[in-house]
Amino acid sequence: MVLYSCVVTEYGITDSAVYVGSGACKECHEVEYSNYKKFSKKAHSSESVKIMASDLDDDELKECFACHSTGYGKPGGFVSFEETPQLANAGCEVCHGPGSLHVEDGDPDLIKRKMTIKECEVCHNAERVNNFNFKPLIFGGAH
Repeated sequence: MVLYSCVVTEYGITDSAVYVGSGACKECHEVEYSNYKKFSKKAHSSESVKIMASDLDDDELKECFACHSTGYGKPGGFVSFEETPQLANAGCEVCHGPGSLHVEDGDPDLIKRKMTIKECEVCHNAERVNNFNFKPLIFGGAH
């Protein structure tokens, strides 16, 4: 597994935080993790990419991975289904940022806690809403 650092200094996360996958959140955030797995389409977002992959060129596939996986194109993020399967779906860290330091320490200041609609619009923007006919959900089933 490839692990690199990521800087999210506005939220106190140092440059050594890396993506660990939603499974790492389960132990301390049982209810949220359970809700995510049961109710969030994000929890299996890679399945739609797998279904469509044979009909897409590499650039189109990269666009899909940007929203349907965790950390794609970012240091330590999703690389491929084989190399980083724990990051294949759009998980907790898509919104909360790379979680390794928070998982290790438990310090709530080591993870992004307050999201803004602007952050959601990276994936849930007007163009995608129109193209794919879906309505964005602020809480995505976990919270």
